[in-house]
Amino acid sequence: MDLPIYQVDAFTDVIFAGNPAAVMPLEQWLDDGTLQALAMENNLSETAFLVPATRGYELRWFTPTVEVDLCGHATLASAHVLYEHLDHTDDEILFHTRSGELRVNRSDAGLTLDFPAARLFPGEVDLDICHALGATASETVLVGENHHSAIYVYEFEEDVAALRPDLRALSAATGQCIIVTAPGDECDFVSRFFGPAVGVDEDPVTGSAHCALTPYWAGRLHLEELQARQISDRGGNITCALRGERVLMTGRAVTFLQGTARL
Repeated sequence: MDLPIYQVDAFTDVIFAGNPAAVMPLEQWLDDGTLQALAMENNLSETAFLVPATRGYELRWFTPTVEVDLCGHATLASAHVLYEHLDHTDDEILFHTRSGELRVNRSDAGLTLDFPAARLFPGEVDLDICHALGATASETVLVGENHHSAIYVYEFEEDVAALRPDLRALSAATGQCIIVTAPGDECDFVSRFFGPAVGVDEDPVTGSAHCALTPYWAGRLHLEELQARQISDRGGNITCALRGERVLMTGRAVTFLQGTARL
């Protein structure tokens, strides 16, 4: 069986930046074990699989170790593949996912993801997590009903940039994904994302994290539209907007690789 595969750098307009994702369009679903094995073989933070549906496409995302409920950069990459390589012509794409219906719209500004805003809850600063991160945060915010992620807030961009976390200690301290953030020097806010518990040590640019960061910073800065940068080694830019219970994230993507996977 030959399967098409694309590797796309998302939230950037140049290769070797942004967040790389594999996108594998399928005619029908393969068994979950094969999907997970493909994601492990690709060895990227996310592999997206999509199958045509009556309206739009079914979309699933896998890290090298688990299937996840929501992924922004691989959704952006999937929309890019549909527009650039698979002749999708409508300016809106509908994806059916584990997080409900997600839409991506195309405009001169780029590709805009329409995602649900995450619910935020006050948390307590965990000193074990701060020790693993390498610096003590000023505030902690818990993300989602099941607190699957936590935001650790720092005072300055250089605090976030300087973090060199002990990933083994971080994984031992929590099963959560950890988002670190601070006000930006040349944008509204910056962030980094650490997810060793789900097989992703540091994610270069994390769309799903901005479903939480956008409402947090919108409330703190009293802004509905924000410019964000994830300051990983690769780096990436996201234009964010809060629209009630939805977050709009606009970015660009470029294809790095196109090929065939043979099973």
